[in-house]
Amino acid sequence: MSSPANPFAAACARAVARATGIDADGLSVQSPPRPELGDFAVACFPAARQLGLAPAAIAARIAAGFEPDAWIASATATGPFVNFRVQRAAMFHHLLDATLRPRDDAPLLPRHGAGKTVCIDFSSPNISKQLAYHHIRSTVIGHALANLYRACAYRVVGINHLGDWGTTHGMLLAACARWGEPQPLDIGALNALYVRFREAIKTEPALEEEARAWFKRLEDGDLEARARWQRFRDVSWAEFDAVYQQLGIVFDEVRGESAYEADMPAVLAMLADKGLSRVSQGALVVPLEDAAGVEEMPPLLLKKGDGATLYATRDLAAAIYRWDSYGFERSLYIVDRGQGLHFKQLFRVLAMAGYAWAGRCQHVPFGLVRIGGKKAGTRTGKVVLLREVLAEATERAAATIRDKSPGLDDVAVAAIAPVVGIGAIVFANLFAAREKDADFEWEQVLSPQGDSGPYVQYAHARCASLLRKAMIELGDPAPSPEVDCALLSHDAEWTVARRLGDFADTVARAADGNDPHVLTHYLLDLCGDFSRWYTLGNGDPALRVLCAEVATRRARLALVAAVKEILQIGLGILGLGAPEAM
Repeated sequence: MSSPANPFAAACARAVARATGIDADGLSVQSPPRPELGDFAVACFPAARQLGLAPAAIAARIAAGFEPDAWIASATATGPFVNFRVQRAAMFHHLLDATLRPRDDAPLLPRHGAGKTVCIDFSSPNISKQLAYHHIRSTVIGHALANLYRACAYRVVGINHLGDWGTTHGMLLAACARWGEPQPLDIGALNALYVRFREAIKTEPALEEEARAWFKRLEDGDLEARARWQRFRDVSWAEFDAVYQQLGIVFDEVRGESAYEADMPAVLAMLADKGLSRVSQGALVVPLEDAAGVEEMPPLLLKKGDGATLYATRDLAAAIYRWDSYGFERSLYIVDRGQGLHFKQLFRVLAMAGYAWAGRCQHVPFGLVRIGGKKAGTRTGKVVLLREVLAEATERAAATIRDKSPGLDDVAVAAIAPVVGIGAIVFANLFAAREKDADFEWEQVLSPQGDSGPYVQYAHARCASLLRKAMIELGDPAPSPEVDCALLSHDAEWTVARRLGDFADTVARAADGNDPHVLTHYLLDLCGDFSRWYTLGNGDPALRVLCAEVATRRARLALVAAVKEILQIGLGILGLGAPEAM
């Protein structure tokens, strides 16, 4: 357990630590179940274990002896918890200062990853096949995690491990030899050629041997096979990268399975030297057994009977390469939950081979993705293409924006629509807990209300609109933390501030748990808190953000600016844009 990023929460932990003599890092700081109990609560169970006293007695003693300071105003005991109320004006000032005037000595985001490296393997499609909609979750979850870890000061290596090797490519080479290379050569033509070859195998089983022979030629460095395979790879990457650009994703490393082919002999020799591999039914495997020789899980298959290596062998080489290259603190594999057994086998073999860092490797599984509760077809009636979904989302968003904001011209709509439409798709695939299935309807995904990306983006745009109006119509300067924070006295304003104060710890928790949905829910909660505060002015002009009293208005505008900043940063971490108008 580490200290909270919120310095006021950390001050509460220190107060308990001073009173009990235990380490503050061993204390949990949380929000009380009801706001009337206080702002932060610290459980006394760790102190009770160490001191041999009842937790409630310790809490009562701490509260009775507490003296207010610059951070904390009061302390009360409720059972085994000490509930603290912080100095509100001081916390408002800290939050405004951190968001509107960030400094290295008072970072807005956590820094616990400084000096550490995390490798994140995500998206990783197979070449010569279209980038389908089912690739969306690996792609956007991996991208969000990369951003979360960077936000925590980790060095991140985002890796696209392309599936560019294996018998599939032998099939394509054999198909080209039989029917000619498609012209023009594009990924759709390659996918159709693969489907055609698979269908032909049903009536001509000998084609499988042709495919194996062509893959053998590819493995052996045959010039014709290599040149044609390279064209397949280049065409595929051009298609993939166009979609990645729409999503705003740039990889630090793009390495296919083919990059590790030269490493196969060394990996196989290492496993043999350690006595880990053996021949079973003509194939080379690593048995996965307990000390008594009882099989705990199926063996890891290294080579088929015909001598061809498999992706598991290349995954072993890739893991070793990543350790040798980056010395990672964590190496994450963002792959669907159906591959759980493969990664258990992979990590087990790495550990058996004596790699102490095998425990730093982690499979980050996720659930299925569906549209309308099922795998929807494309306009061509086949696999749902990711680019088609993004295009339709943009079209739908443009129609909604024109309907809701008729004052925006066509240029503005064209600029905002992809930010909102594509952002809606991304958010919908991050909103569900990672291991749950992501099932959504278009109307829900693109709704400017409810649990959606456009709802969060709209809140950001509303903040931007308020700040523009204040500057243009009222002549207010840009918001500054140098305001009278004592004027922010309404409970709704404090609720917003408390939520802002949780941002850094939320980012840390989302990164540490590899759960971007933690951040999506935080942003939705912040939008709800902001909306409830903002709409108070509908019934009472004195409670409006743009109220008549200048000092109060500027204090409230500073809080609006802080909300806008956190929404923008949070959306950016998730991979969404933050439009200034909608």
